[in-house]
Amino acid sequence: MPRNQHQVSRKHISDNALKVLSRLRGAGYDAYLVGGCVRDLLIGQIPKDFDVSTNAHPEQVKEVFKNCRLIGRRFRLAHIHFGREVIEVATFRAPHSQEGESLQHEDGRILRDNVYGNEEDDAWRRDFTVNALYYDISDFSVRDHVGAMVDIKSRTLRMIGDPSERYKEDPVRMLRAIRFAAKLDFSIEPATQAPIKELGAMLKDIPSSRLFDELLKLFHGASAVKTFQLLREYDLLRYLFPLSDQYFKENAQSSAEQLVMASLTNTDDRIKSGKPVTPAFLFAAMLWGPMLEELKAKSHKVPQHQAIQLAADTLLTTQLQYTSIPRRFSVMMREIWQLQSRFETRWGKRPWRLLEHPRFRAAYDFLVLRADAGEVEPELADWWTEFQERDEEQQKKMLKKSDAPKKRSRKPRSITTKTIEV
Repeated sequence: MPRNQHQVSRKHISDNALKVLSRLRGAGYDAYLVGGCVRDLLIGQIPKDFDVSTNAHPEQVKEVFKNCRLIGRRFRLAHIHFGREVIEVATFRAPHSQEGESLQHEDGRILRDNVYGNEEDDAWRRDFTVNALYYDISDFSVRDHVGAMVDIKSRTLRMIGDPSERYKEDPVRMLRAIRFAAKLDFSIEPATQAPIKELGAMLKDIPSSRLFDELLKLFHGASAVKTFQLLREYDLLRYLFPLSDQYFKENAQSSAEQLVMASLTNTDDRIKSGKPVTPAFLFAAMLWGPMLEELKAKSHKVPQHQAIQLAADTLLTTQLQYTSIPRRFSVMMREIWQLQSRFETRWGKRPWRLLEHPRFRAAYDFLVLRADAGEVEPELADWWTEFQERDEEQQKKMLKKSDAPKKRSRKPRSITTKTIEV
């Protein structure tokens, strides 16, 4: 497709990506922009990353670029570093039947894939048609081997080849189908969506660390609400957050589910506004329903803080069997949960100490979402909103208006979900 028939312009392409293309071509290799960046440029979006496909092998790419690092065993790739920007360069792949370094599991999963071919081979090896477009800087054309332009015009996500076989090669493609459908607002073509529910269990064989990486892509792409809805529609949430999925199925339209939706909406809004987000906050919301269930199960006579710790231990131990959560995030999740009960204390010096806690802001935001979901009284969230905005003298007056509790006996009280919900 020549330049006058598409809207891809070099002014929207990373200067570093253009450098990589020019130097590879100058070294005698074919090289094209490929995949999602070309797709996004065609539909008027600005890509976050730029990938390059070439007939140069990884070791040959490394010879051209001193700032290159080779990564991966399953898929050998070259990463070319320009400060904080990384341009990923992949060699054209060929069908597995050709000679080369390839290994496939008996269930169809590709365990190693370093079989090299030409540009057209590479196009047919990609997952979805809309990700198999190539931009050629030599004549500014877009090259389409698989009918991608037709699908872009009809806003359709279509798997290249037999969908069942392609999902078996790499089950994560099922999650990618959800992510692209949500991000692009495309419909999933019937044959492409048909095997997803049947093959979803194959995600159990994917390393938990890889699934964590996919979760970040799923929920940090400014389309988290739509992504969550599609994950439930295709019954894939059960392989990512099994405890949450079970809770939502047993407690339809619960306040915990409304909390998740509010958290997803908040995440989308922050990303669109260029504000930072942390997966810890979203994961804390996602597991809040099961957290309340665990607290019910631990309603015997134990101190409140201990019950929350025990519930968090149980939840995270189970969750880590499905998706890994780095410790820096799991610690933050625990703190968000633990601080919820401290918001009900509005007397003495405790409110000031809570304000100084490093996780106060995240925990407070969580409290506000709980109030919006109808789980706690809005008055509690409103009080804390006002308290942190007042000066010290005004804060003292607010504390005087808050009635301190009557003296309690030393006998430990039972922990119930109502305690945490106040």
